[in-house]
Amino acid sequence: MSKTSVSGKWIGASVLAVMVSLSAAPVAAQTGEATIAAPQDSTIRSINVVGTQRLEADTVRSYIRLRVGQQWTQAAGDQALKDLYATELFADVSVRNNAGDITIDVRENPVINRIILEGNKRIKNDKIEPEIKLAPRQIYSRSKVRADVARIVELYKRQGRFAAQVEPKLVQLDQNRVDIVFEITEGPKSKVRQINIIGNDKFSDGKLRGEMVTKQARLTSIFSSGTSYDPDRLAFDQQKLRQFYLTEGFADFRVVSAVAELTPDKKDFIITYVVEEGERYKFGEVKVDSKIRDFKSEALTSSLRMKNGDWYNAKMVEDTVEGLQESAGLFGYAFAEVNPQFNRDKDALTMSITFDIAEAQRVFVERIDINGNTITQDKVVRREFRLNEGDAFNSIGVKRTTDRIKSLGYFQEDLEVEQAEGSTPDRIVLTTNVEEKATGELSLSAGFSSIENFIFQGSITQRNFRGKGQELRTNISYSSYSKSAEIGFTEPYLFDRSIALSGDIFRRDLSSFNFFNNDRNTTYEQATTGFQLRTGVPINEFLYFQARYGLSYDDISLDRGLFFTDPDGTGPLPSTCDPVLAGRFLCDAIGKRLTSTLGYTLLYDTRDNRIRPTRGHSLSISQDFAGLGGDVRYVRTRLNADKHFKVTDSGFIFSLSAEGGYVHPLENRGSPALGIDDVRLTDRFYLGEPQIRGFDIRGVGPRVQRIFFDGGIENGVPVNVPRLDRKQIQDDAIGGRAYYLARAELQIPLGSGAKELGLRPSVFIDAGAVFKVTTPILQTIQQKSAASATTPSLPLFYTVNTSGTTPVLETTTVATNPDGSARVPVLQFEERFFGDSWKPRVSVGVGVNWNSPFGPFRIDIARALLKEPGDDTKLFTFNVGTQF
Repeated sequence: MSKTSVSGKWIGASVLAVMVSLSAAPVAAQTGEATIAAPQDSTIRSINVVGTQRLEADTVRSYIRLRVGQQWTQAAGDQALKDLYATELFADVSVRNNAGDITIDVRENPVINRIILEGNKRIKNDKIEPEIKLAPRQIYSRSKVRADVARIVELYKRQGRFAAQVEPKLVQLDQNRVDIVFEITEGPKSKVRQINIIGNDKFSDGKLRGEMVTKQARLTSIFSSGTSYDPDRLAFDQQKLRQFYLTEGFADFRVVSAVAELTPDKKDFIITYVVEEGERYKFGEVKVDSKIRDFKSEALTSSLRMKNGDWYNAKMVEDTVEGLQESAGLFGYAFAEVNPQFNRDKDALTMSITFDIAEAQRVFVERIDINGNTITQDKVVRREFRLNEGDAFNSIGVKRTTDRIKSLGYFQEDLEVEQAEGSTPDRIVLTTNVEEKATGELSLSAGFSSIENFIFQGSITQRNFRGKGQELRTNISYSSYSKSAEIGFTEPYLFDRSIALSGDIFRRDLSSFNFFNNDRNTTYEQATTGFQLRTGVPINEFLYFQARYGLSYDDISLDRGLFFTDPDGTGPLPSTCDPVLAGRFLCDAIGKRLTSTLGYTLLYDTRDNRIRPTRGHSLSISQDFAGLGGDVRYVRTRLNADKHFKVTDSGFIFSLSAEGGYVHPLENRGSPALGIDDVRLTDRFYLGEPQIRGFDIRGVGPRVQRIFFDGGIENGVPVNVPRLDRKQIQDDAIGGRAYYLARAELQIPLGSGAKELGLRPSVFIDAGAVFKVTTPILQTIQQKSAASATTPSLPLFYTVNTSGTTPVLETTTVATNPDGSARVPVLQFEERFFGDSWKPRVSVGVGVNWNSPFGPFRIDIARALLKEPGDDTKLFTFNVGTQF
């Protein structure tokens, strides 16, 4: 009996694990060879399938082209073998012909039990698994494994890890099942070791590298994200080079080639650019040819920035095109086309340009569409539009609309108002696609401090209450030294008109303090209960007026057990504030008073975003008059100004701000010779952290320091040694009537990852001062002591007023002991007055804002460069919820 067999071998089987080859096996290796020992014209009588486990025999027969009754040929057998392997269902196949009886012997590929990733730390499973095509309960095949290996390697290449390796292994299980294990060796991130530039004569390599986003890996760039290789970044750098040369007048510049070579160890890249700089051009004749009747060509030509003879600058040309389009849009020509026509003179090296403004129709707003808002009502967005349906189109109005919607803080930061043609050429449709952000904030925090003891704070704020743009806020805080509760509400559009109405009801209990020997000592306690109502209306697009009225009741008290005495000795409790114990400025502050204030604010604001501005400026003046009833009378005036602008297109934002204020008293509380200021302690200005960084809380400005002394009697002579350690000096800030504060800050852009986290680092310089207060009555406290131990007596105190030109003995005592010997005074403490100076205090530092999940907070490291005697500095500050 003759027999013909065609077989294929399954490669790489092992009992426990199998290394999967990543190279494609030749077809001949899979199909084997055919041995012909039977006539070629034998007829197929039957087709039998053996070795199947999951598949039916008919299913296997359906994959091949052999049929009963056909003639058997070697080519038909080879084709059947190829067809079965192409299904990727079988690990081994053989086809045998026994005198027309065809036997197909198969061994099925195993079923995948699970996919296992090992060694991946930089890219987590949830990033890799979606890229893998193999999955549990699928049929295993080597081609799919190879494809998945390539996908995983590609993921690591996107992260700059070109040395990453993936080794797939099979773990065979019972019932023809396997586990697939991808063993990943991630390797280091491939850095850019060197950037070579060939062909540059006009500019140095360092200058051109500075224009690129990709940076060379150096110690100075350890925190830079641009040192890793990225093909997309390579293409972007070519555009950056071209833009740079075009702005410098090299109109013929081109990048001949850009090649990135991976070093043999696959750790670094060497990038080589070959460039042709060409000649440098100047502007020739530059003019505007306008086909729009409202635009006069001569007037537009005279307003152009570039002039004949200036060095050619492609960026200036682009800006001119945009400026002309915006100007056309300002007059209602939304789709005006501005086409610059270039005329290059290679002999004279000049570039003449004609800005051709094509004829266009005036455009009107046909429709305003708002999409994506599921919570915010349409009217909340529509009322921020500076254009209405039917109005003539205005590009400035569209830009202002975008800024106002962003300032709401309800939507994404990259929001834009899109423009599209309407039903006719003279109609335009404005579309705003918004992505709503969470506008509700719930904050709960608790802790323990050696100073504050138990601390609790909770607040709930909804800035888009019921989707109507209203704001509802509540806040509660509690600690050993401060307690407060507040509730407020704001309606920005009362009765759907541009009238804002808001109000707050509050109760605040504040304990002022100083530090002595690392202990926090309460000085005065202020309990304030009151409310404030505010209303505001816009005068025009940028000018805003707000009026307000507030009524508050203050109860300021001192600890009777510490600062009060009973001179008669008859009262059940101390009844008189003792200036020796409390200080005269504190005794002057205590009492109960009602404050009624009426005020206004006039604000001019052109900032693009009130929450996080990047350009524009604001100016404001505010005044509050206290005296419409109540017990307090003064006028408080404040001025504020700030300006923001982008330094470069890379995201640097520079801001300048200045503010100042003055409190003018409207009552006479006593003679200045008595050390009493007509503005009360609680109504003055204070300056320090967080307003001026580099200084402690209320660390700048007028203050009274109480210096204590150590000593005794040596041979009848008093010995007094002052305690000059800052921690042992009792320091009380008393504020001033006037202050000023100025800041300059540069916000530094970070990568996209840090930006998504809300990190915004900056460098800054602060300068300011608070001053002008009546010099308080100071005291020197001495104690009469016995002249010798043999003549003991009780110590008696007396006070010397040292504020005047001549010391005055305020409390007289017996100057001799009972035995007639003289009493010798021992110095206890003396008070000193510092800081009443207009001279600026200056600090510089770095800081970072973070919009954390727990609320915004800022960390600053600042050093005071200029200070005055008595000022209290601080290097590190941490402020929650404070932004500058």
